[in-house]
Amino acid sequence: MESIDGSLQRLQTDYVDLYQAHRFDTETPLEETMQAFADIVRQGKAHYIGVSEWTAEQIRAGVALSKEMGFQLISSQPQYSMLWRVIEDEVVPTSAELGVSQIVWSPMAQGVLSGKYQPGQAPPEGSRAADEKGGANMIKRFMNDDVLTRVQDLKPIAEETGLSMAQLGVAWVLQNDNVAAALVGASRPEQVRENVKAAGVKLDVSVMSKIDDVLGDVVEKDPAKTAETAPQGRVA
Repeated sequence: MESIDGSLQRLQTDYVDLYQAHRFDTETPLEETMQAFADIVRQGKAHYIGVSEWTAEQIRAGVALSKEMGFQLISSQPQYSMLWRVIEDEVVPTSAELGVSQIVWSPMAQGVLSGKYQPGQAPPEGSRAADEKGGANMIKRFMNDDVLTRVQDLKPIAEETGLSMAQLGVAWVLQNDNVAAALVGASRPEQVRENVKAAGVKLDVSVMSKIDDVLGDVVEKDPAKTAETAPQGRVA
């Protein structure tokens, strides 16, 4: 309750359209978490509720409780990209069944799909992979020569479609019917302007197939990774 009040004060607004639970709280009964959200909605401080990085089972349980308590859980915010597809087998089908859609983060795999990281070379100065304070740890799962070489092999496909590598990455996640939006990070305004050009792009089935062929077995698809990468206790 303190967090929503603090957010509204900083945003200088009376309500937010969407308020999301970041990660699943393993130390609090789900009923208690959902009751707090119900209270926030009833008070008019948020219109809808969402979650982030919840498993299919957790989403199903959350939606059931939200219906009992009289509010709508409408969104899931998972990591999703050409390289990280762990939501496809369980989270996406369950969400589609329940009327929940995805607002995905890291559609460019922490910037790897931009093509700026070269196999066998040190990451560019100032890039996420060179940030030992946190960024490098987040991106390390993709920073091996096999992945980086295959990403470079995507360049001809991007050129064929008339897109930049970054635009291709964003457009790819938006082809999934259950994806409502993609969250993109940017350090410069021009990056935002370039990334939004991926909105509304329709990739041919042949292009999607070529991407799969190029990336092959470096793609992570194991649905168990959602739970494995979640904090095992409450984050301080």
